[in-house]
Amino acid sequence: MFLDGAMGTMVQRLKLEEKDFRGEEFKNHKKELRGNNDLLTLTKPDAIYDIHRLYLEAGADMVETNTFSSTCIAQADYALEDYAYRLNKEGAELAKRACKDVAEATGIRRFVCGAIGPTNRTCSISPSVENPAFRNVTFDELVSAYAEQIRGLLDGGSDILLVETIFDTLNAKAAIYAIDVVFDEDQRPKVPVFISGTIVDQSGRTLSGQTSEAFVTSLNHANPVAFGLNCALGAPQMKPFIQNISRFTDAHIICYPNAGLPNAMGEYDESPEQMAKNIEPFAKEGLVTIVGGCCGTTPEHIKAVADVCRKYGPRVKPESKQDCMVLSGLEILRVNETTGFVNVGERCNVAGSKKFCRHILKGEYEEALAIARSQVENGAQVVDCNFDEGLLDGHAAMTRFLNLLASDPDCSRVPLMVDSSKFSVIEAGLKCAQGKCIVNSISLKEGEEDFIKKAKTVKRFGAAVVVMAFDETGQAVEMERKLEICTRSYRILVDEVGFNPYDIIFDPNILTIATGMEEHNNYAVEFINVITEIKRTLPGAKISGGVSNLSFAFRGMDKVREAMHSVFLYHAVKVGMDMGIVNAGFLTVYDDIPKDLLELCENAVWNRDPEVTEKLLDYAKAHSKDAKKEEDQEEWRTWPVTERITHSLVKGIMKYILEDTEEARLNKEKYPRALNVIEGPLMDGMNVVGDLFGKENLHVVMTIYSVMKKAVAHLIDHIQIEKEEDMITNGQTEVKGNGTIIMATVKGDVHDIGKNITGVVLGCNNYRVVDLGVMVPVEKIIEAAIAEKADLVGMSGLITPSLDEMVNNAKEFQKAGLKIPIMIGGATTSKMHTAVKIAPNYEAPAVYVLDASRSVPVAAALIDDARRDDFFEDIKDEYAELREEYYEGLEEKRILSLKAAREKKFRIDWGLNPPVHKPKFLGTKVYENFPLEKLISHIDWNPFFQVFQLRGRYPNRGYPKIFEDKTVGPEAKRVFEDAQNMLKDIVKNKKLRAQGIIGFYPANSNGDDIEIYEDETREKVKGVYYGLRQQSEKENDEPYYCISDFIAPKETDKPDYLGMFAVSTGFGCDEMVAEFEADHDDYSSIMVKAIADRFAEAFAEWLHEEVRREEWGYANEEKMSSADMFAVRYQGIRPAPGYPSQPDHTEKTTMWQMDDITGKTGIVLTDSLAMEPASSVSGLYFAHPESKYFAVGKIDKDQIENYAARKKMDVALVEKWLGTILAYDA
Repeated sequence: MFLDGAMGTMVQRLKLEEKDFRGEEFKNHKKELRGNNDLLTLTKPDAIYDIHRLYLEAGADMVETNTFSSTCIAQADYALEDYAYRLNKEGAELAKRACKDVAEATGIRRFVCGAIGPTNRTCSISPSVENPAFRNVTFDELVSAYAEQIRGLLDGGSDILLVETIFDTLNAKAAIYAIDVVFDEDQRPKVPVFISGTIVDQSGRTLSGQTSEAFVTSLNHANPVAFGLNCALGAPQMKPFIQNISRFTDAHIICYPNAGLPNAMGEYDESPEQMAKNIEPFAKEGLVTIVGGCCGTTPEHIKAVADVCRKYGPRVKPESKQDCMVLSGLEILRVNETTGFVNVGERCNVAGSKKFCRHILKGEYEEALAIARSQVENGAQVVDCNFDEGLLDGHAAMTRFLNLLASDPDCSRVPLMVDSSKFSVIEAGLKCAQGKCIVNSISLKEGEEDFIKKAKTVKRFGAAVVVMAFDETGQAVEMERKLEICTRSYRILVDEVGFNPYDIIFDPNILTIATGMEEHNNYAVEFINVITEIKRTLPGAKISGGVSNLSFAFRGMDKVREAMHSVFLYHAVKVGMDMGIVNAGFLTVYDDIPKDLLELCENAVWNRDPEVTEKLLDYAKAHSKDAKKEEDQEEWRTWPVTERITHSLVKGIMKYILEDTEEARLNKEKYPRALNVIEGPLMDGMNVVGDLFGKENLHVVMTIYSVMKKAVAHLIDHIQIEKEEDMITNGQTEVKGNGTIIMATVKGDVHDIGKNITGVVLGCNNYRVVDLGVMVPVEKIIEAAIAEKADLVGMSGLITPSLDEMVNNAKEFQKAGLKIPIMIGGATTSKMHTAVKIAPNYEAPAVYVLDASRSVPVAAALIDDARRDDFFEDIKDEYAELREEYYEGLEEKRILSLKAAREKKFRIDWGLNPPVHKPKFLGTKVYENFPLEKLISHIDWNPFFQVFQLRGRYPNRGYPKIFEDKTVGPEAKRVFEDAQNMLKDIVKNKKLRAQGIIGFYPANSNGDDIEIYEDETREKVKGVYYGLRQQSEKENDEPYYCISDFIAPKETDKPDYLGMFAVSTGFGCDEMVAEFEADHDDYSSIMVKAIADRFAEAFAEWLHEEVRREEWGYANEEKMSSADMFAVRYQGIRPAPGYPSQPDHTEKTTMWQMDDITGKTGIVLTDSLAMEPASSVSGLYFAHPESKYFAVGKIDKDQIENYAARKKMDVALVEKWLGTILAYDA
């Protein structure tokens, strides 16, 4: 069967404007409505009907309602939440009418799929970097919203409910939950349910991290007629994931991919014929039952697909896949005869772990999360979470912890066991878990009615369930009573509730043995015996239990407890015990138990010796010195020395590196020379570091954090002695290492943090690094390269003009006849720019290096005579392809003429939205030696970690979540703590000085430029800021921006104003850097520059806030959190020359000349218009509420010529400064 294609693509074809979305009913609505396609159901119903009909006439058997975003949650963005039910009902009625009309015309019945989208919020992921446990929507809110939508869709006549484009499985679970509630509460006849997820990329995972198999497992309880995928990918990319799903479910398969992958402009280029060709294998191979189209598809696409695929039969429904327990977190866990015993980690239980309980009671949830992570690392396949403690709000604790746990990729990978004696707490936990959980537990303790009610709720969430051997008369102790209760529970669950028997887990009560009371001695025997009977008589059921209960009488005697657990599990697992709640790190291998202790434990478990309790106590006392060591025991210290050295380098451990290095050096048989220790174990360790870094499993800060340098420093004296001996023997006057590398920040640029890190890494790898510093002219680089007999030259730059400087340097190297390879790096550099602009100007290799970690293998390849030629040939081939791609892109780029762009400029209604009032003063105000302590609260720490190349991975990307990242978290925390210590020293001892200036002037726009006036008469122009306007063609009616659009034009006679600022916190930084470098402390040198940069940005942030609230005062009631401030949620903007809204650095000269910034603050401009000190920020203040940041993007020659004429500059010079945004090859 065939589903329709994209509604949005067809709506875009209509080229609708705001008035079309408003119609008559919403013409005075308070919010902009353009883009709310669902609203067209009410305001342009004929257009939506026509789209449905076009798809049906093209061959679609089913059409989706135009209700993808028709929940009250999504419609709240447009203040239309009260229209949610109506949007769904009328949307379904429209689709139903189209189906009816086409069915009457063709004689073929057509069906309406009620489209249920994911909403614009996610229940599994925090929108706040600072608070990973926060959610901006709850499960209950989603259920309520979905229930309203579902009722509207059903009332409008939907034949099918389609839960689609699922990027967060927990949202989909809420939709499935709501469907079940509506059918149950309204006593409605059920309709088929289709479920379609979205795999976001080739990782094969949803946005919330689940694999396709885990996604199916989590939603299988809905018993959908069809499972499948849509959106994000084209058919070829989607096929392997459709194959995964088809192998994992016995439902029909639905697939509606995009029309290929989007191009650079976000458009879909795949033709109907090509899409049909790509989808045909799905049908031919019997993978799918239903196919259709998503983004970019049209009726023509659906017709082509239907014509090609109609001749094939639907997917043959396979045998049931419900004959095995499958659980899921981000990944699945099968529990069957091949799985072996499943460890359920017990330590996230406030009753089972004092440490965990202490953290939770103190609100130390991150520390508690570390316990969960440790369990998974120690082998736990399921994590049990319990918050039953008298002083604790169990509902709140369960919710907060599971939300936090979802942010940890290791912990959330495994399924959860939601554990509580309060069923309401269990429900709270289930509402936080996107995977298929285990509920622990329910029982017949409160009678059958309560048992059935709870079981139905568990089934509605799709969870497996632990059933305790309790009934109305109490806990079962003997085997016969255990079996009786379990059998009764099984029959109720399977026959009355409809539970899958493979999702039932019995806990027949592991009770404490060897207590000194004779009646307890046979408890283990009773448990082991009942396992056999449950497995024999209750097919599919699993067995679990709390293993630590067994040895509770021996608390504090860990060696005995470990042995008892291992013996018990050895026998219980052999007869069929499937899982148990255990401390995964608190088990001993059965065969490793000392024979005398093994015999005692066997006697205790099997109740063979009435005196075994006393014997076990005696054993524990006699062997107390052998108690298990603390968890933090450094077992790695027993490894071979080479492995210990690697471990220290990877983990950044300083403590033992000297003794391990010395141990290696003294092994003369293996390392006859001290240099061999560097070339051997130290380099082997560095290679591991590099490999892990390349896979984003490590970070270069571990290298620069001096572990390697400390080891090398220890060997230096020995190496020097060996070198001197070699020189005497060979008659040499000097000895080189791996090679000599010249490093320099190019002329005009004062930024060098990245260069310095690269230098340290190369130095640690036995390269001789000659650092020429910053603002180095090409003549000096060439001179040094020749004088030092350099093997490589590394050029670095951060500001845009540095790109042109590097191009010029390459040309000069060529003119000088040099053949020395060049490494290119820095924030503004890129592989594309190197390939297109730099490499063609130099015959020798010019290679882009992404970051410091990649510098070592690149340097090695370029210096090694045996490898250089092959490496260079690969680079040349790659760069040739990049150049071809670049120039092809230029030909395809659609650029509006400057005249057309100006006609479509952004226009403010200055009558309705006049300029803000006049600032408190006109002219400038200088901030001399500003107190640094006032800036600390305004520091944004996120860019700080990027300096050290510490990049947290989703969901731990930003500060402070980066501290939770498994890979970079510990190092990020260490670096951050060092920064805090240095920051305190800087502030206390005033080691950095802050200077700043602001200014306000009368201003009006004149075309694309802003005129600054001498005074309020506005008769004499003091200066002009020139603007650049966007020219890249836009597919919608969005205007083409220029910064002058935000200032009132002269012809309006509206007085307007413009502000400016320049700040620096870099005074004193060079002195600190010099001191650190004299002490060979590269790390601290980099650190102080990074802190100075943070202070400069904080000063800019503080000053802008002061302007908004006081000095200009247009937002004097503003109260804003740091997060909102860093997210630019305030009124007004402060764009800087050289950045996207005005990419021309030469505009800085106007600021400096107009306000004598150098004279008043000491901040100067270099020849390349970089600011010095380097830790400086400048820009312009725009106050109008409609002002916004934008990127000028590519511009054409007509604008360059016009701009040059207005500025009275040579066109070639303008092209040089704006080379990176030219839409043509200058």
